[in-house]
Amino acid sequence: MRVRETELVEKIHRVLGRRHETSREVRLGMGDDAALFRAREGQEIILTCDWFLEGTHFLRDKHRPLSVGWKCLARAVSDIAAMGGVPRCFLLSLALPVSHTGRWLDEFLTGLRRASRKFRCPLAGGDTTRRNEVLISVTVAGDAPADSAMLRSGARPGELVYVSGRLGEADLGLQLLKRSKTAAKSANPLIRKHLYPEPRLALGQWLAQKRLATAMMDISDGLSSDLPRLCAAGGVGAWLESARIPQAGDGDIARKYGLDPLELALHGGDDYELLFTVPPHKAKVLPKSFRGVMLTPVGRITKGPNVVVGEENGRERPLVAGGWDPFQR
Repeated sequence: MRVRETELVEKIHRVLGRRHETSREVRLGMGDDAALFRAREGQEIILTCDWFLEGTHFLRDKHRPLSVGWKCLARAVSDIAAMGGVPRCFLLSLALPVSHTGRWLDEFLTGLRRASRKFRCPLAGGDTTRRNEVLISVTVAGDAPADSAMLRSGARPGELVYVSGRLGEADLGLQLLKRSKTAAKSANPLIRKHLYPEPRLALGQWLAQKRLATAMMDISDGLSSDLPRLCAAGGVGAWLESARIPQAGDGDIARKYGLDPLELALHGGDDYELLFTVPPHKAKVLPKSFRGVMLTPVGRITKGPNVVVGEENGRERPLVAGGWDPFQR
């Protein structure tokens, strides 16, 4: 099957580049040499990019193109959520084999369009090329009020460490997906968490606007990998209470499949929940949930550079990074 690049671009434009789906920040979208982006007065721009690669981040025989389209944008938008920002538009760089320019591309674009509408983040442009495997790169532009974006570096000793949601759900969903013989459907909520993550945009914006959090980032690589990064940015350490870390299905589902729920919660990636720190006096007014999403204190920030886990038996152990690292796979 032969296909021209102009035909691919036209297909993408038909699905994602409609004029009524642009935003007022995007003065000029697809169809020219570059997009024109107009920042709102009093706002600063947030920029982020994210790879989504076949064989590394998704499997051709397990992940439906609908979920690939959704997730490639959701992952990048989660970085905007982690800074308390609002996504405004995105750029899509897409490399495809010729075999994937028909039905696979149609379903991929459908999933991407659903995510684009859900997150109110329209396509502003991008690039396409041919390759034997699918390579996707998404760049998102967002904004936040000047000097109010949440950073990783604001944590101070004595503050409480919080996480949103339950950790390890997406990794458990991936394990279930790998055990299935076919591409999985999303009826199982754990598999859905892996296939269709929901970046915590509203929560991130609320925490920033109310000035409740002092530091924040999203949990994309796993708590054991991401918490040390937050601590390093602020020159602090942390102590985690293992018994307080919210686990997938309260741990019962993981144990049913012979998996350790705490290990999943510590090291499982792809949850796209928020990790943030809160001063004790502000923690008193923090609700136990926000729009149905659990908010759980799991530890505290310490003076030293070490990050440790307090076990239920009273012992402590260093938290060794065991989350996602593409160079260790």
